[in-house]
Amino acid sequence: MRRLNRYDTYGMIEDQYEPGTRKRVVKNIPGIRRKKELEALETSELLRTTNHLIQTYDKSHRFTAEDICGMHKLWLGSIYEWSGRYRQVMISKGGFPFASPNQIPRLMNEFEQEILKPFTPCVFKNRGKIIQALAVVHTELVIIHPFREGNGRLARLLAILMGLQADQPFLDFSGIRGKRRDTYFAAIRSGMARNYEPMEEIFTYVFSRSLKSSAFQ
Repeated sequence: MRRLNRYDTYGMIEDQYEPGTRKRVVKNIPGIRRKKELEALETSELLRTTNHLIQTYDKSHRFTAEDICGMHKLWLGSIYEWSGRYRQVMISKGGFPFASPNQIPRLMNEFEQEILKPFTPCVFKNRGKIIQALAVVHTELVIIHPFREGNGRLARLLAILMGLQADQPFLDFSGIRGKRRDTYFAAIRSGMARNYEPMEEIFTYVFSRSLKSSAFQ
């Protein structure tokens, strides 16, 4: 079995890479060929987008699939031609296959009606309910993986915005690394069977870490 890179992709529309990068750097508008440089640009644009969206969405906002596409476009619009549009290629990570492209529009419509509608705006008073809402929304969005790149980071951004709706601190995901990162991916896989308890444990940890961080600010 061949070793997987960050993503396996199958298709033509978005399966393009910068020349001379051995398929390590996805084709991008600025023509960047160094992976670290591209990642740094994505990070800076994500920070800009986060600050903008915090000012855009208030506590009464109910998120939609259109919002998700708009957030992706706002973040990566200057980097990738296909930003804000559902992917047209099959992708998998670590042997875990995400949704087929032809199923994404239907799945995102169901995600909006069955997940976003009952869980946003996230104005629950009970922390357990808030954690449940974040866990379900995050898991389901990552499982669908609607875009070619940036799905996990976008799902974390949505969780941050939902947390702020619930008057919670800015969520700090930096502790999800090493063994805890493996636990996180296991929680995603559990979500395939609608078992969200492992992801709730992840978000309980994130909340604890975020509260400690905010206490020192």
